[in-house]
Amino acid sequence: MVPKAETRPGPQFGARLIVASIPERNDARRGRNKRPQGHFSRRPEAVADDWIWGWHVVEAALANPLRGPAELILATPERIKQLETRFGRLPVVQQADNQQIAQRLPQGAVHQGIAVRGALLEDVALTDFEPKPGSILLMLDQVTDPQNVGAMLRSAAAFGAAGMVLQERHAPRFTGALAKAAAGAVDKVPVARVVNLSRALDELTTAGWRAIGLAGEAEQTLDQVLDATPTVLVMGSEGEGLRRLVADHCDELARIQMPGGFESLNVSAAAAVALYEASRPR
Repeated sequence: MVPKAETRPGPQFGARLIVASIPERNDARRGRNKRPQGHFSRRPEAVADDWIWGWHVVEAALANPLRGPAELILATPERIKQLETRFGRLPVVQQADNQQIAQRLPQGAVHQGIAVRGALLEDVALTDFEPKPGSILLMLDQVTDPQNVGAMLRSAAAFGAAGMVLQERHAPRFTGALAKAAAGAVDKVPVARVVNLSRALDELTTAGWRAIGLAGEAEQTLDQVLDATPTVLVMGSEGEGLRRLVADHCDELARIQMPGGFESLNVSAAAAVALYEASRPR
């Protein structure tokens, strides 16, 4: 039996905020909006029962109009007040305590009193990435760990990357732990998913991008090969590195100079260093 809900006017536009204890399901119809200027969207995926959590993650998602209305938001009373202050028009909100929210999420999820299940984003096309002087794209060759990909998205946003390119079959979905690790960057960095990275590199280089693959065995260092041209930084997977065919389609291979003598970095740490180096004026 679903408890009664209290309905009251929202702070703007006559929006309504619904506060209730949690029912088993509350699925809303998803709307589809036109793409506004200055925003991007990402391909909706079939599974509806996916959650994102954490204040910065949820705030970025609700601020992105291309997500459409969220199906369900669980929030503590304090978070509901913050939502009312930040957003005038809200999807369905249901009040819950921290334990109730945690029951809907993977074990150990640090939700900060808020979680959202709703419409996901759409991918962009490679042609949406315009090659401008100093522009950077980050391409991941079968990097599958959600924490690493989330951290790399966060670094991409921090250093002003134009976007990220992933392979469709060997990349994680942008929900849950990945979205939390990205700290809101899922809604800030456009992402293209492609079937074949080698063909994608050919398409990008034809459009005016220069591809640099990161490889520990490369003779030249990254600072030696970078210039002011639009650059695709290609990162290989943890352990395996760049696949041979992908490396063959790069214009240059380069390594990160490590004078401390340690042989390698975690892939997300290496991406952060590479993005920093590539973002420096030249």
